[in-house]
Amino acid sequence: MEDMVTKEGVGLGATIRAWRDRLSPSSEGLPSGRPRRATGLRREELAERAGVSVDYVVRLEQGRATAPSAQVVASLSYALQLTSTERDHLYRMAGLAPPNGDPIPDRIPPGVHRVLNRLGDVAVAVFAADWQMIWWNPGWAALLGDPSNSPPERRNFARERFPVGSDDVRIASWPVLAQNSDCSDLAIVSDLRRATGHFPHDARLAELIRVLTEGNRTFARLWASGTVAAHREDRKTVEHPTVGLVEVDCDVLTDGDSDLKIVILTASPGSADEDKLRLAMAADADSKPSPVH
Repeated sequence: MEDMVTKEGVGLGATIRAWRDRLSPSSEGLPSGRPRRATGLRREELAERAGVSVDYVVRLEQGRATAPSAQVVASLSYALQLTSTERDHLYRMAGLAPPNGDPIPDRIPPGVHRVLNRLGDVAVAVFAADWQMIWWNPGWAALLGDPSNSPPERRNFARERFPVGSDDVRIASWPVLAQNSDCSDLAIVSDLRRATGHFPHDARLAELIRVLTEGNRTFARLWASGTVAAHREDRKTVEHPTVGLVEVDCDVLTDGDSDLKIVILTASPGSADEDKLRLAMAADADSKPSPVH
């Protein structure tokens, strides 16, 4: 078994090295005047483009790292400019199933919808794999403002967190302050990196990554670093125009292969914040016109 793993690692490393060697530095916009030992890209140049450490590239090529994650393989595929056939081959060599060519789904499974509809006193919204908002409940609209007031193309949480130029993309109608914004930013970038592995041909996702990488320095830095972070429980303070400051816990659940993000905002039971949340929902319900019979 050990021999088999070692051979697979050598094969994976040799293949990556061969693909690295075939890339022309000049075609990648790198200076060509100085002497170069590498035939193609240097290891550090590949690492920078893939958003991984140089040490990890070395270990991959030397066969000491044999099980890269799907996110790393997706990044390497992009950095090495692989064809779809080559990309699938790299996934298989890493012991992973190649990604399919389907676009990011914007559909919520019926079972998940039934669960969401039972959360009437909780603020909930659902986002696609690229953090495009696709659903919210009345509790969310009452606490953060009704997203339907903004055009659909402006309802993207990643665009809100990493604004480009004079962007005014807003998921919330009034200020929402996160207590751990740095960790949240890392998690969002990691979500998008994972999405590129699951949906490598999605045009909407590719355009989002391009715009954020070119237009937002913070996103570009985090994307290039290759840092992976998971969503952890976070607390947010909502500056609600009617009931004042409301502190809520923010939890993010992910729905299987579709990578749907279910964001749930709740207040501590029995707290003043829970009372404010209920007041906000009641005020929002009272402001809506009665149905015409």
